[in-house]
Amino acid sequence: MPSASPPAQSVRPLVLGIETSCDETAASVVGRGADGRPVVLSNVVLSQIEEHAAFGGVVPEIAARAHAESIGPIVEAGLAEAGVTLDEIDAVAATSGPGLVGGLIVGALVGKAIAASRQLPFLAVNHLEGHALTPRLTDALAYPYLLLLVSGGHTQILLVSGLGQYERWGTTIDDALGEAFDKTAKLLELPHPGGPSVERMAREGDAKRFDLPRPLRGEKRLDFSFSGLKTAVRQIALAHAPLSEQDVADLCAGFQRAAAESVRDRVTLALARFREAYPGLEDPVLAVAGGVAANGEIRAALREATERQGVRLVSPPLALCTDNGAMIAYAGLERLEAGLTDPLSAPVRPRWPLDETAAPLVGFGKRGAKA
Repeated sequence: MPSASPPAQSVRPLVLGIETSCDETAASVVGRGADGRPVVLSNVVLSQIEEHAAFGGVVPEIAARAHAESIGPIVEAGLAEAGVTLDEIDAVAATSGPGLVGGLIVGALVGKAIAASRQLPFLAVNHLEGHALTPRLTDALAYPYLLLLVSGGHTQILLVSGLGQYERWGTTIDDALGEAFDKTAKLLELPHPGGPSVERMAREGDAKRFDLPRPLRGEKRLDFSFSGLKTAVRQIALAHAPLSEQDVADLCAGFQRAAAESVRDRVTLALARFREAYPGLEDPVLAVAGGVAANGEIRAALREATERQGVRLVSPPLALCTDNGAMIAYAGLERLEAGLTDPLSAPVRPRWPLDETAAPLVGFGKRGAKA
């Protein structure tokens, strides 16, 4: 974990991080202590769950307007919690993609305005790089390590071998895992956000009652697929309509079990490849990030996979797994220290793959993969 917060005056450089890629408005101040360890001085997050709950998912226009209304007070709160003023900030980092373009514009413009008015370096951070580097913030991981990113918008296995050095080993060919949870919840008329709702109902259900598929199980490719699993749930739900509360619980339990086993299968193959690629690595690590990492059954499946492969599982605290400003500030800190600053003309990028050398998969459309 980052070291306990010392006085801000002893932490340098100080980076203000701004995150507005989806439905959280967040700001954080992160720096490096005298011992060289990162220090999170503040991490303020405002969720928009209530604004989107009635629609069963995130509405981009509502999200952008909410970011515009709250970004000023959230940045002020982040600075106040850290006990610093803008005069003490050394650089500004803002999420510049991937994400919803309206939200990205709000956060990036505010970050650029602060940087320009204070003549500070600006860092246009890839949201996925924030997730990828979070284990270095929380657990001081050394490169290389394997990363499983499971969230509402992304499901990927990435080799993280250095700052800016990311190799995508696998990704979803259709729905992200969090998206599949959300759509399943909406189908079963459970409240938004879907992931926690499905997990709660699954506790009362029989995971063995319905026969659900484990997509791509056993295939050598390391990609994921959840669309067929989601469709199977829909077909069973229609066949058993109207659904009783027990039907819903059993479907949730079956869906969650199938998703966890699919993840375990894909990750097991990735870990074997990782061990083969780095046979002399003393401390091989699988890091997991993203909101879906909070799911208990997914975590249990990952623990089983890593224990079998002799790999350490690292999962940052939930507050740093979901979208937050600290991960953006820390990614900005690493980039600042490496001299990788950006011009104020840097664009926002709704689609911004972390591994830009990876070929887009079939099904992503003319513009290529979202990430």
